[in-house]
Amino acid sequence: MKEVWDNIKQIAIAVVLALVIKTSVVEAYKIPSGSMEDTLLIGDFLLANKFIYGAELPLIGWHLPAIKDPEPGDVVIFLWPIDGKTKYIKRCVGIPGDTIEVRNKVLTVNGVEFTNPQYSKNSDPTTFPRGLGGKDSRDNFGPYVVPPKSYFMMGDNRDNSSDSRFWRTVPRNFILGEAMMVHWSWNESKLESPEVSITDPLSVPRLFIFNAVHFFEKVRWNRLFNIIS
Repeated sequence: MKEVWDNIKQIAIAVVLALVIKTSVVEAYKIPSGSMEDTLLIGDFLLANKFIYGAELPLIGWHLPAIKDPEPGDVVIFLWPIDGKTKYIKRCVGIPGDTIEVRNKVLTVNGVEFTNPQYSKNSDPTTFPRGLGGKDSRDNFGPYVVPPKSYFMMGDNRDNSSDSRFWRTVPRNFILGEAMMVHWSWNESKLESPEVSITDPLSVPRLFIFNAVHFFEKVRWNRLFNIIS
């Protein structure tokens, strides 16, 4: 009986430690869209440092002291301010008090052109003229002063990103962590997997066999363990 109890305690400790690490130190995320191309690609799986911005302790809801606040250039995971639930990942380009302006796709912060990340891009060569409602915010925005305790986020794929140009800033308490490293990358567009259907019992093994056969082709080996910057 004592051995059983010892095993239960060891399992409980392991579960608690895993929960603390996941919620307070490091967590994994998957990139679902192309808004951060070509810094991050659809199918990238990354690790985020939750400790650096002051992680929330599980169950009790307390926050650890932050090592630093988000800075311009950081790739940040946060809760979408529209619903407070969906996890987004963008690059921080503005901190409280900064004046943000976009003119003909060129981003300036406090009157100085923002240094574009190495793999950022404008995927649409056209520029929307002013006066076209929501579309206008994409290429021409501001000037806009970032409110206190808030951060301005933009995707590296500037022409294909729903970001602070459209839904404004992210509150400090919605910030979850800083992206650190791509630990896995799966290129579904390389060879599209067969669909799974509840009406076809063979669709699951068919999917498994297909991905097993094409495993080495669909993994982006050159992206594994890349540091995100």
